[in-house]
Amino acid sequence: MTRVLFAGGGTAGHVEPALAVARQWRMQYPDSKISFIGTREGLETRLVPEAGFDLHFISKVRIARRLSPSLLVAPFSLLRSVAQSITLMRSADLVVGFGGYVCAPAYIAAALTRTPIVIHEANARPGLANRLGSLFTPHTAVAHPIDSGKLSQALLAGLPLREDVVASFRDASQDWQSSRTSAKRTLGFDPAKPLVFIFGGSQGSVALNQVIADSRAELLAQGIQILHGIGARNAAPSAADGYQAHGYISDMATAYLAADLVISRSGAVTCAEVNTLGRYALFIPLPIGNGEQELNARDLVLQSRAQILAQSQFTPSWLVSNIKGLLSQSASAPIAGSDIDINAASKMVSLMEHALHGGK
Repeated sequence: MTRVLFAGGGTAGHVEPALAVARQWRMQYPDSKISFIGTREGLETRLVPEAGFDLHFISKVRIARRLSPSLLVAPFSLLRSVAQSITLMRSADLVVGFGGYVCAPAYIAAALTRTPIVIHEANARPGLANRLGSLFTPHTAVAHPIDSGKLSQALLAGLPLREDVVASFRDASQDWQSSRTSAKRTLGFDPAKPLVFIFGGSQGSVALNQVIADSRAELLAQGIQILHGIGARNAAPSAADGYQAHGYISDMATAYLAADLVISRSGAVTCAEVNTLGRYALFIPLPIGNGEQELNARDLVLQSRAQILAQSQFTPSWLVSNIKGLLSQSASAPIAGSDIDINAASKMVSLMEHALHGGK
């Protein structure tokens, strides 16, 4: 029985690709023991148990992006998390990491215990944890070509997608227009009116939510319907005809299919899902981080499937003034989706098999 430990927590951008690969592995190797490593603060606390996998916790390592007193305790936090991870490695034949807080200690522990490592990097600009992990293994994969560093030699696997997105792509490929009309009806919207789907990632975005709150009345007056993913921790706005607010949208595939326009952050998973289900997007990259979100959206912009706008420019007046133009550009974009990421999970399983057999 093969024992596989998946590491990748915090946001849906790390958890969902890990779950997609775990499901594919379970389908091909049903007798395997699959478990996840995460922290008690991430989205994995809900998503992993819901998917039927065991979840083990380690302490979260916080590393400030700027000089601060917290940097003094970071080495001790890391050592504690590495020690906790080493305990988990004793019952693992393979570690598969997807980036995020849990991966750095997991990679170090795997290297110390000589446990084979497989890495998937979703972003166009790799994160610190995966850059570290790539020093310990040749078994790496990326969703986008990387220009430099060890991950520039990685397998170009694409981004492993959620089950509902893959299923929706296959169903909608038979008739994209009918699928989009049906999706609007399923969500309770009028198929004859345009629908804007806006969300700020798995945790929501206070900044994006405020712009919608301040422009909602004018958008609705223009006959535009709104599906709004506000984030589970954010207060729900007042109800209105043609407007729906949800703390967390589990059926993202139907939401994408129904949308005439997506407004969101440009996380790697979001960009892949927008591309797969053939939507047009206005991306507002997260203004912190290492700039990976703007790079993630680059291919979609080149395909005329997206625009990028800085958060500082995304205001209620800008949105109201430009919404009709965005919807017009969406209407002129190809209606069909893309299969470029459909087989990414299977490619990751092949890489895991390669790592388990010593690269042979």
